[in-house]
Formats: sequence, structure tokens, C-alpha cells
Amino acid sequence: MFLSVFDIFKVGIGPSSSHTMGPMVAGARFLDRLRGLPFRAHGLRASLHGSLAFTGVGHATDRATILGLAGFRPDSYDHDLAEAALAAIRATRTVSVAGLGDLAFDPATDLVFDYGPALPGHANGMILRAVDAQGDVIFEETYYSIGGGFVLSAAEMAKSPQARPLASVPWPFDTGAGMLAMARKSGLSIAAMKRANECATRPARELDAGLAHLWHVMDACIDRGLQGEGILPGGLKVRRRARGIHQALLAERGRNLTAPHVINDWMGVYAMAVNEENAAGGQVVTAPTNGAAGVVPAVIRYWLDHVPGASRDRVGEFLLTAAAIGGLCKHNASISGAECGCQAEVGSAAAMAAAGLCAVLGGTPEQVENAAEIALEHHLGMTCDPVKGLVQVPCIERNGLGAIKAVSAASLALRGDGEHLVSLDACIETMRQTGQDMHEKYKETSLGGLAVNVPNC
Repeated sequence: MFLSVFDIFKVGIGPSSSHTMGPMVAGARFLDRLRGLPFRAHGLRASLHGSLAFTGVGHATDRATILGLAGFRPDSYDHDLAEAALAAIRATRTVSVAGLGDLAFDPATDLVFDYGPALPGHANGMILRAVDAQGDVIFEETYYSIGGGFVLSAAEMAKSPQARPLASVPWPFDTGAGMLAMARKSGLSIAAMKRANECATRPARELDAGLAHLWHVMDACIDRGLQGEGILPGGLKVRRRARGIHQALLAERGRNLTAPHVINDWMGVYAMAVNEENAAGGQVVTAPTNGAAGVVPAVIRYWLDHVPGASRDRVGEFLLTAAAIGGLCKHNASISGAECGCQAEVGSAAAMAAAGLCAVLGGTPEQVENAAEIALEHHLGMTCDPVKGLVQVPCIERNGLGAIKAVSAASLALRGDGEHLVSLDACIETMRQTGQDMHEKYKETSLGGLAVNVPNC
């Protein structure tokens, strides 16, 4: 099993990797398919299904789908160009696409939210269609946004994981047990094995540059969030709080009477800053998703700013370790809130962050695996119940608490010798089973939990 660090961590836009980035990627893929066909389409249509329909407006899925069909991609997204394109599409009821010309598309009628049963492959499904001048469908493709910005076509989804092509890497672990066995055999750390796997597919300098860029984007997102003010979009009138909390923390620095637990506020505010940016549609890094994007950068920032001996030179080691754990969660369970609830998003993110922190604090592979397990275990059963379908309540604070749990998990693991009762593999399998058994209304539909017990205005 090989998932690159750049699969787990992807630069994109808020508010959701599965509901915003995924549909945009699907739209761009569909256009690529159309460019390869021998006939010319006259217009486009799209339908959103399952969670993409139920929480689509709150997650800006409609906006992302339109932009994807206009040729926009998350990794090269330009906000001003996107706004201009949306205005033009609504005014002309046409998208102008490189290599395809002008295609009829009226967002008011050609984009449908289908609130019926979800498509069979995944809770996040969408169907994109090309039509001729008479409005008859001449080509269609079904896509599934499976979490973290990953998108599979129906044909790709139908293949068993074993049938999908895998990169040839020196340390192809696909379980926690396999990872530890390979670490013992090689004498390498988890990050070193992950680095060797990455370097089997790209030069080391490219890997290092990419890791540095990921941290640059994460760090800049924290800084923007700590400066942001005002009310978040979407109608809930949620006020940005990170700036105020951060200023209060700065004012308290140096006071002899500051309580030790205030360090939790620092961890929380870094995560909240990221997720307030995400809720506002800003640039974030999936870690492993947008909804959980604040946990890993918050723990890294906490380590760099508050832990003696921390060094930016080791951020790459943190990210590689975290990506190894995120890959196990995705491969053996899910990182999608629509599939397994928030345990799969913030739970996986906390496991990744705990592992990364444990590693850079000198933990052995066994302690790193233990840190990840502790963090994930204590998120098991967490539902995904966003109020009004927005990635705001409870998501923003939940990232802060996920960061605090991650640091606590790493610290507990470092106090032990790596021996523990519940393995990371058992915990990931429990997450998968729990998600499978969880009622659909608690999996990113806004039909249960806080979403129905909190006023939406």
C-alpha cells in the first residue's frame, strides 16, 4: 500500500475537501474526458447525491461543481478569477472551457440537488452529463468524492483495492503491525521508511521542497486566521474568535500567575485559526481533510513555538510520520465524515498529529504507533453533525480539542515503552465498523445531532 504524503496533504480551498475540492476535481476530470471524445458536446448538466446534496449548499458544493465544469482546480484556485467566472456563467448561462469552447450551462436548472437515495458507491456521489443541442445525454460519468479531495469514477470505485495499481516502494506497509515489523527489521524510523517510499517515485530535493511548501501554506493559514475578524459566511452568524483569543494570550505572556492549563488555549487557537480560514473559503491543506485541517498544523506550531529544542528542520519528519498514519486510516477504514462520521476526520487527524509529535520528540516506532492509537481511540464514535451543513459548528472548536488530545496522546505514549493492549490496527478497524453501523443521519447529512438541536439562524 502506498499513499504519498502529497495525497494525504493537499493544498486546496475551504470549506470541505470532500464537498468542495472533490466536486471541483471531478468537474475538471469530466472536462478532460470530453476533450478526448470524437464528438462535440453542446451543454453540461450535473446532479448531486447523498451527502453532497444534503449539505451541499453549506459546503459550497454547488459553487465548486460550477467552477470545476468551468475548468478551475483546487491547487491553482484564484478567488478573484473564480468570482468573475461565476458571475459570467450566471449571466450568460454558458461556461467557456479551453479546448471545448462555449457550453450551455444554467446553474439554476442544470445543477440538481437530488435528495433521494444516495448512489451505491459512496455517500458523496455526483453524476456529470454532456448533452447535444436537443438536450439528449450523449455522455455521462459518475464520480465519488471519497474524502480528503480524493475522487474516483464509478468504474474506479468498483475495482477492489487490490486491483488498483500500486507504486513499487521499498517499505510497502499497509497495517500498523506491518509498519512496526518493517521498522524493527530495517532499524529505520517510520519517517525514514516513508521518506524512502516517497523517493522511489520522486527525487529527494522535490520531496523536501514539497514538504517545505506544505508547511509554508499551513503556517500562513494559521497566521491569516489569527488576524481575521468578522462574521463567517453561511448565515449562522458565527463570529471569528481566534484573533481575540490570541491577543489575550499574548497579553498574558510573562505573568507569573498564568495557569498551566492555558497552554491548551494556545493549541486550540492555532487550530481554530485554520478552521476559521477554512470556513471562510480560504486556502488550507487537507490534513487529511479540510474539516480536520487545523489539528496537524496546530500541533506543529505548538511544538515549534512552545517546546524547547524544536526545529523547523524536522517539520518534514513530522509530516512524513503523520502521512504514514493517515495512509493507514484511509486504506483500512476511511477519512470521510460522510462515510464514517467525524471520527474518520478529526479522529484520524489527531492520530496523525500525535504520531508526528511523538516522533520529533524522540519516540520509538512503537511509541509513535501507541500515540496514534491513543488519539484515535478517544475519538471513536464521534458523529459528523454540522449545523446547517456548514463546516463551522462544531467543526472549528472540535479541531482545537483534537489538537489538545493529540498532544496528550503523544505525551502519554512517551511515558511508556510502546507496549499497550489496543493496537492501532484494532482501533482503525473499530472505526471502520463503527462508521458502517452508524446511522446515516449522523454522517454529514445535517439530519441528526447538533444539526437538528441547534437553531439554524
